[in-house]
Amino acid sequence: MRNTHLKGTQISTQLKESLSKTLDPLYPFAARVRENLIINDYDEGVPYIETRVNTHLFEFLQNPPMELLDQCLPYAPFSYQPNPDQWFSQKWAANSRGACHEAVTSKNLSEASIIFPPQNPSPNHHLSVMEKIWFREAKSKTRRFVFDAKAIASLRSECKGERVPNPTRIEALSAFILKSAMLASRSTANSRFVLHQAVNLRRLTEPRLSTYTVGNLFLFASAAYNMEHAAEMGLHELVARMKQAVGSINREYLKTLHGDESFPKVFEYIKQIEEVSTHKNLNAIISSSWLEFGFNEVDFGWGNPIWSGISGEFGSFRNVTIFKEIGSADYDNAVEAWVTLDEKIMSVLEHDPQFLAFASPNPSIII
Repeated sequence: MRNTHLKGTQISTQLKESLSKTLDPLYPFAARVRENLIINDYDEGVPYIETRVNTHLFEFLQNPPMELLDQCLPYAPFSYQPNPDQWFSQKWAANSRGACHEAVTSKNLSEASIIFPPQNPSPNHHLSVMEKIWFREAKSKTRRFVFDAKAIASLRSECKGERVPNPTRIEALSAFILKSAMLASRSTANSRFVLHQAVNLRRLTEPRLSTYTVGNLFLFASAAYNMEHAAEMGLHELVARMKQAVGSINREYLKTLHGDESFPKVFEYIKQIEEVSTHKNLNAIISSSWLEFGFNEVDFGWGNPIWSGISGEFGSFRNVTIFKEIGSADYDNAVEAWVTLDEKIMSVLEHDPQFLAFASPNPSIII
């Protein structure tokens, strides 16, 4: 049942009650995340926080100050936290609007363990490796760029080649941002760039896992590029190398990771990622597509959102690009890219006319 005329106190009450219903079957979301990786302490509950902002939403959407988003959160997002909380949305939204049969079910909590048995406890050195991959001590800047349908079509056309005749929009955007970042970092001492693309394993397993299966069900497909060839390297070359890396993570490869002996193989893979991510003369960038996460379909009972944000700054997180749908009808088929880079590289990139010919920096959400 949808009610678009609820008062603030009614909305708050409805959210609290629906959250309580949601946490009953999905108890891990009421837990804590240990070492920024492992879910633990299932009876802790979750904090329910309300934030008041002294401005009108319409004014914010016309000129969105990204740095203010962090002030609406209980702690700095994408930063190393001793005891971070885990958040979710689809099931909570379904309960809030009275559609509790939709979205995530308790089955999704244990589904992945059939294929990838859990390790208990996880060795501390495994966790330290993940921290090295995810976090770093450096000054970074996060910026929001929007690529409209025309820009995406143009970049996809430029990325076409014999090895990749029909590049996807994410492949084209990833290649464009990577090359632009490489050119912007020519003044640094780094000699190589590595792009780590997050690959969703749910669609590759046999049997195929549900979209809502809970767990760290991804691997990085990594491709390396030499800085000295950045200027003359075509986008189609970058995409071809990305495609090859992603193609190596396939169903046949995943079969080797099944069963009780899978964890040592996964850890060996993680060690390889660590070696290329922490090399002193190398810049590592993580790329992840959130286009299918459905943020703009999260209906709590008063309609779908016209826009959803991520965060203002990504804190101590490594160089990362996250792609998401923009949601607003004013941006048909557009894609948002939330790009975090070393602040020196970002200061060059965000003023690069060749980059800005395709990317609009933090445009108004409502045209």
